[in-house]
Amino acid sequence: MSSTKASHVASMEAAALEAVIRVDERQGRLAAGQDPAKRQQILEGADRVFSQMGFDAASMNDITREAGVSKGTIYVYFDSKEELFMELCFAYRDKLFSGIYSALEGDHDLREALIAFGTALSVKVTSDVVIRAQRVVISVAERMPSMSQSFYENGPKRGQALLRAFLDKHVAAGDLDIEDTELATYQLSDLMVTGMLRRRLFGCMDNPPSEEQIRKTVTSGVDMFLKAYKKQ
Repeated sequence: MSSTKASHVASMEAAALEAVIRVDERQGRLAAGQDPAKRQQILEGADRVFSQMGFDAASMNDITREAGVSKGTIYVYFDSKEELFMELCFAYRDKLFSGIYSALEGDHDLREALIAFGTALSVKVTSDVVIRAQRVVISVAERMPSMSQSFYENGPKRGQALLRAFLDKHVAAGDLDIEDTELATYQLSDLMVTGMLRRRLFGCMDNPPSEEQIRKTVTSGVDMFLKAYKKQ
């Protein structure tokens, strides 16, 4: 083998080795940031800080102290406060809407299905964790409109679409007489949380409503809705 060819092969081998090293380094960094318990620890600390201080006033140093991790550790998992907040928004959205639409599935009695759905919805949206989440998301709506819009588009709006599909099904079956099911969906959702959600959001109700209050409110709202829209 000529010296020129040997030199070329050596250069190729060195480049390949360097590429492998770079891949190993990247994999090592990823592994260092993939401890789910540590990630959750940081998210919980950030949740408390954002809830207490708001997004604008909070800093990564505040989150580091609250989460009980080092500054080096937090940056392994999250590049910035914005990225951390975005991750929290996804978690908020999942907590807010998981498991509340099962009552709309299957062939249940219309009134009982709506009451079951409304009860699950009201319990969820007036809970401490979800009230805190909604306050945090609303607090950045002007500063980060794309964030709050994404939260709405992938959470409440998707839920409204599922409820509307349920109403459309019963309109087609002849159970309901509704000209505008989109409007009716918003009307029904508001009736189910009347007197509870806004009072919780604005701090006028310190604790979540009781089961009795939720049941009474939801049942009254569903009956009012069906009185307006159910075919006689």
